[in-house]
Amino acid sequence: MKKYVPSAPVALPPRTGAPTPEFPPEARRLVVVGANGAGKTRFAARMAADLGESAFCLSALHALYGGAGAPDGIDRLYESRSAAADMLRSDISGGFERTIALLLGEEMTALLRRKFDGGGADDAPAARPTRLDRTIAVWQELFPDNRILVEGAKLLAERRDSPGAYAASRLSDGERAVLYYIGALLLAPRAAVVMVDSPEIFMHPASMAALWNRLEQLRPDCRVVYTTHDLDFAASRGDAHVVWVRGYDPAAVSWSYDVLPPDSGFGPEIYAALIGARKPVLFVEGDGMHSIDSKLYPLVFPDYTVRSLGSCNRVIEAVRSFNDLADFHHMAAAGIVDRDRRDAREVEYLRARGVMVPEVAEVENLFMLPEVVRALAAWQGKADPDKALAAVRRDMLRLWGAHIDAQALEHTRHRVKSIVEHRVDCRCDSIDNFERHIDRLRSIASPREVYNRLRSEFRDMQRDGDYEAILRVFNHKSMLQQCRVAEHCGLRRSDRNAVPDAVLAMLRGISAPAQAARAAIRAAFPDPSGAGREA
Repeated sequence: MKKYVPSAPVALPPRTGAPTPEFPPEARRLVVVGANGAGKTRFAARMAADLGESAFCLSALHALYGGAGAPDGIDRLYESRSAAADMLRSDISGGFERTIALLLGEEMTALLRRKFDGGGADDAPAARPTRLDRTIAVWQELFPDNRILVEGAKLLAERRDSPGAYAASRLSDGERAVLYYIGALLLAPRAAVVMVDSPEIFMHPASMAALWNRLEQLRPDCRVVYTTHDLDFAASRGDAHVVWVRGYDPAAVSWSYDVLPPDSGFGPEIYAALIGARKPVLFVEGDGMHSIDSKLYPLVFPDYTVRSLGSCNRVIEAVRSFNDLADFHHMAAAGIVDRDRRDAREVEYLRARGVMVPEVAEVENLFMLPEVVRALAAWQGKADPDKALAAVRRDMLRLWGAHIDAQALEHTRHRVKSIVEHRVDCRCDSIDNFERHIDRLRSIASPREVYNRLRSEFRDMQRDGDYEAILRVFNHKSMLQQCRVAEHCGLRRSDRNAVPDAVLAMLRGISAPAQAARAAIRAAFPDPSGAGREA
């Protein structure tokens, strides 16, 4: 996918009683939220007016059912190209039909040009996919049980389990809305600011996040501004900046609002937003902009509102504090922290308190789970995913063998530190007793004894080829690269972000490999307390 290049600056409307903040030029997504009557629709309309021709407004409700209001981007585009489109259709009554007409008009123009330019010759190069081709391909990817057919100047639909084609206008509201959004996004001008009103409408809640992730992929050159009152949808946008519209002053034509950056953390504003989201909350490590945790876990746990808090200690404390107030807000909170070098006792302690700990040492190791490697290889078109996994396994065992002693030492340091911190907190009635207690710690936490035991266990893992057990204890940041996961799975890139980026892209879709990978990652979080289960 092409890298996003910022378009023209986006100006936010005037703010009541405070300077108007600047919208970060590198930010690609903005979500405008607010209660009914707070003025968020006027807020978005003012943004569109200030943007002028750079704004490309979309509304599935307007496109499917019309009604009063300013024309959207498709209406404007259609009026400027209506001559070509009118040759094809006589029943054009709204944005949905106009989108189809524009795509069909382009398709006919491309066919005619190819015919008269000698495109029918045997040695002519293959035609590039048109925007209609891409629209149909993406729509069928999202609705695999259906097909779209082009017959003459009409678009027809057909269900795989029910023979007989019918007009695309007879699709369900959700199917038509997705078809409209795909076509409209592909028709949007280059580097436009696409403004989507009520993106959650007509969308199924269970697949809404995945659908919009895929739709956003269609136009990496565009900014996207969403206006919604659905905080579940707002939370699904991950790294988006959020404008929280609180009220509108019609006399001053200004708004009371705050801009919440993705990495704003656990503050009063976010807390209030979470209360309104009606989903259980999942606190994770890292920042909200750059960490793998903040990008991966919303795709794996779509039934949660995911928020990044930085350190593992902040995650643990936030879960405790949030759940202590459960009688007030009637919501559950869970957390995720890396396993790192924690022993079984530490892991069970955290899990019993609603903090999920994976069966791998750190988040990067999730990308090396057997089913995830197989899924990535299949998604990349590898004919034998098991062969890719076998190659990764061989490289990982070789790497582990070279690091056993170093890993045993790191685990020993953690275990001894944990024992000392726990034991030193004793209730001694005199300094003499306390001194004798400290003297005994060396025999209790014998570093060499711990080291030898761990090194023996780690060598057994190497001897037995216990891939999953090694993933549980191996902390090594460059493991994905050194095990050549990208190469074995057929990726074109091999840098440190190649595998995470590819897996995240896969998980944003709804393909069979994506579903297999998502299930494997969820299964790596055994949870006796009930947190993290599917809603």
